[in-house]
Amino acid sequence: MLLDVEHCYECGFSYAEVAAADVPRRLSAAGPRFTAALAAVPDLRRRPAPAVWSPLEYTCHVRDVLRVQGERLALALRADDPRFAPMGREELVVLHAYNAQDPQIVLEELTEAASELARAFGALGPDQWRRTGIYSWPLVGSRTMLWLGRHTVHEVEHHLQDLTQ
Repeated sequence: MLLDVEHCYECGFSYAEVAAADVPRRLSAAGPRFTAALAAVPDLRRRPAPAVWSPLEYTCHVRDVLRVQGERLALALRADDPRFAPMGREELVVLHAYNAQDPQIVLEELTEAASELARAFGALGPDQWRRTGIYSWPLVGSRTMLWLGRHTVHEVEHHLQDLTQ
């Protein structure tokens, strides 16, 4: 996989195609879209391969990404160029037993996290979109809050595709 901070070669997502004004709307839609996607999956807990997460695990991951991105946004609005700690995505799957969680509760929490993050991004002024933080993925570098919003939209889109694989 090629590492790029503006385009995903796996799913085709291009960060430049998401305007700042679109971030809140696209995040707000995450809950209903995941709810619809999971309704079409016959076995939410089945991993298609040992190293591939189940649809429920991907949904838990997106819920947690939304929460962590909210924390990162709040930190970047309080401090200049903060360093964002990695979320430990692989560890959380085991630590929080993603595949044993109640899908309905997970969807409710995802919807709530997406709505809260959409509101937070929707409240940003032009200077706040340009604030930066040090992000560790895919390469360590300074990223704007616009990039953070776009990246979060990418996480939603990318993992919605993962649910159907």
